[in-house]
Order: sequence, then C-alpha cells, then structure tokens
Amino acid sequence: MLENANVVAFVATAKPDVSRKFYQETLGLLFVGDDGQSLVFDANGTTVRIQKVTEVAPATRTSIGWEVHDVVYSVRRLSGLGVRFERFPNLQQDRDGIWTAPTGTLVAWFRDPDGNLLSLSEHTNRA
Repeated sequence: MLENANVVAFVATAKPDVSRKFYQETLGLLFVGDDGQSLVFDANGTTVRIQKVTEVAPATRTSIGWEVHDVVYSVRRLSGLGVRFERFPNLQQDRDGIWTAPTGTLVAWFRDPDGNLLSLSEHTNRA
C-alpha cells in the first residue's frame, strides 16, 4: 500500500532557531519553511519535519540517518564545522568515531542541538 508513498522524517526541537541553523547551515539541508508547528526541510527529496515542542526527550537510538559515499570525508567535514561525533563504549570505533559493522558498513553518530541521535553510514565491501 505505501510502497510508492514518500517518506517523511520527524524529530523534535525545543530550540527552533538553533535547530534551523544546525540543519540548514551545518548539515546543508534545504529549508522549505516554517509552518508554525514545524521547521520543514528537504533532504534530497525526503521531507524532514523538525517539530517544535517545549521539551525534547531524545530517543535512545538513531532518529535520522544519511547514507553517504565517503563517511570519513563526511565525518571530518562535519567535525570541522563543530559537530562532535559520539563514542560508545561497547563499539570499537576508529579515531574519527567511525564503527565498522560486521557487514563492512561504516557508521558514525552525532547529535543535533536537542540531543537527537543522527547517523552517517557508508555501505562498503571493506571489512
């Protein structure tokens, strides 16, 4: 039924001005508008709605993730813009905070201004 429907991603913010700057300027998403309830962005054809709330309780797992062609480049570029990548004690991550999954996929996690966990991943054949 929904196989041909577009996906819309949602996260919440209690800091809409800071979030807008982060998603638009730091992550480079196209700002579509502010409908009063949400900041709306276009992420390469996927709508991302940053819902305005009074308090955010971030999920303990990834809320939104992006597949990138070169995760090392993306991590270093975002790090240069002030993004801090997460370290998890139960995962072996490299110096950039990148974890190699058993399948060879490379993954790095970071947080938005409200603490929502976001990720970058690169699907590769590297072990």
